[in-house]
Amino acid sequence: MTTAVRSDARRLAEAVLDPEMPMLTLADLGVLRDVEENADGSVVVTITPTYSGCPAMATMRDDIQHKLQDAGYPAVEVKTVLSPPWSTDWISENGLRKLRESGYSTPGPAPLRTSGPVPLTLTVRPRAVTCPVCQSANTRLDSEFGPTLCKALYRCLDCLEPFDHVKEI
Repeated sequence: MTTAVRSDARRLAEAVLDPEMPMLTLADLGVLRDVEENADGSVVVTITPTYSGCPAMATMRDDIQHKLQDAGYPAVEVKTVLSPPWSTDWISENGLRKLRESGYSTPGPAPLRTSGPVPLTLTVRPRAVTCPVCQSANTRLDSEFGPTLCKALYRCLDCLEPFDHVKEI
């Protein structure tokens, strides 16, 4: 296969939308790790979940397979890799812009990862979250568990609007 075809498979996979935040493509979100085409025309796509138990992974896999098969790729394999783990730092600048334009509070820098055991904490790590509506920093965490695992629900104490914050991972 030619390089043009290979880049076409990548372009198609990059355009698949995230099922939980459909303003983002999988490329914007940073979960699309690799797209390779074998000599026989089959395509292998590698993705990393935002969480190891992310319920959207099955839909992402199906959407990638259908998009590539509909474009004429006869055999598509979608592999899931967990290492290195996904980080909100992998969200592209374009993805962060799309989140802000859609009314989301975007994540700050992800916490630094170290080797060794993960420390157990029973409280939520404090975040400096700005309201995406009025830009006020006077916000309150209403629930650490938003509509999806990767979001927390906040409320602005100035304009009183509730909003989702994409958690730093």
